[in-house]
Amino acid sequence: MTKYRMNTNCVQGTYNPKSGEPRVLPIVQSTTFSYDDPDYVADLFDLKADGSFYTRLGNPTSEAFEGKMNLLEGGVGALAVSSGQSACMFSILNICQAGDHVIASSSIYGGTFNLFDVSLRKLGIDFTFVDPDADKETILACARPNTKVLFGETIANPGMNILDFDKFSSIAKQLDVPFIVDNTLATPYLCRPFEHGADIIVHSTTKYTDGHATSLGGILIDGGSFNWNNGKFPGLTEPDPSYHGLEYVKIFGASAYIVKARTHLLRDYGCAPSPFNAFMFHLGLETLHLRMERHSENALKLAEFLQMHPCVNWVKYPGLKSDPYYELAKKYMPKGVSGILCFGIKGGSSAGKELIKYLDLVHMVVHLGDLRTSILHPASTTHRQLSEQQQIESGVLPEMIRVSVGIEDIDDIIEDFDKALRAVAK
Repeated sequence: MTKYRMNTNCVQGTYNPKSGEPRVLPIVQSTTFSYDDPDYVADLFDLKADGSFYTRLGNPTSEAFEGKMNLLEGGVGALAVSSGQSACMFSILNICQAGDHVIASSSIYGGTFNLFDVSLRKLGIDFTFVDPDADKETILACARPNTKVLFGETIANPGMNILDFDKFSSIAKQLDVPFIVDNTLATPYLCRPFEHGADIIVHSTTKYTDGHATSLGGILIDGGSFNWNNGKFPGLTEPDPSYHGLEYVKIFGASAYIVKARTHLLRDYGCAPSPFNAFMFHLGLETLHLRMERHSENALKLAEFLQMHPCVNWVKYPGLKSDPYYELAKKYMPKGVSGILCFGIKGGSSAGKELIKYLDLVHMVVHLGDLRTSILHPASTTHRQLSEQQQIESGVLPEMIRVSVGIEDIDDIIEDFDKALRAVAK
């Protein structure tokens, strides 16, 4: 369906039923599949044939979701997994091992930061976290002979930094390493990182992909653009003894990365998505274009209101002309800058906690990307495992309030915040 535009692909994607088949993607809630020919099943295990033989490695419902997400991002293949954390973990482990080094933006989501800085570091993979706004030479100075990846987020959560794709992709090319981008907050509707130099994309599909706070999942998409045969990635170019000496790049070419992620990591780590969740994500994508337009529109209006409110010290939203990332936002996300904003309330952290108590329409949840407006205090929740210095480096100030702006009537959202802010100020 590449001949169609984004909105049409969101709705119809890559699921094309034949005559008499369900018009809506069915849920194949089965772990196993029946075959008549044992030689064909042997070919499935040897990666010589396509098909489903065990849901841990693939399922028709999951494959339909993968196909639609791959279509929207413009990749050569996708792999759905059980969570956004799994997607980030797989993106690194697929090409890194003990002794390797990764350069990552310091403003990435706190859970990803902890995954990299603690758990993957324990596996022997070293990380250097850099200010994403640092100049090219400063970031390049962090590189080592064993550097294998450059990692960043399109829109940082919750610091709201906009990634300078031109700078980061230039650095990755100079280092001859893949540029991996977490595109969760932007979604492919607002930004397509492959068009700006990214090589691999990851998402927490729990967020805007689902859009209704029902299902946990993640996905990796391979752009097929990186030359793995540069001597740095033996796992993709040398024989894999667990597959009878198969060489991924030699056999699968541009799709080598995503095939290895499925047949090696998903096989061994088992972070497989539920077919039901894959169905929900596929369903969520059908309205992604409509929701992201409204999320972005509402967030900008709320940001403009908060910016002028006497009880607010500062607002971070890249859609505001006064925001330091406004020009980058216009360059990479001309259709909108998603639905997340942050602000600092007068009175600091204690006032922020009081604010939450006075809100009626807006609820406090440990989540974002839902069609319902929600609020959170990151320093005491999602980023509490980080030190105070690490929080500040990732853009989390003590008084910061994060708002995930939903698609309700914007006047109702604004009235709820105005009432709560004035109640705290009394």
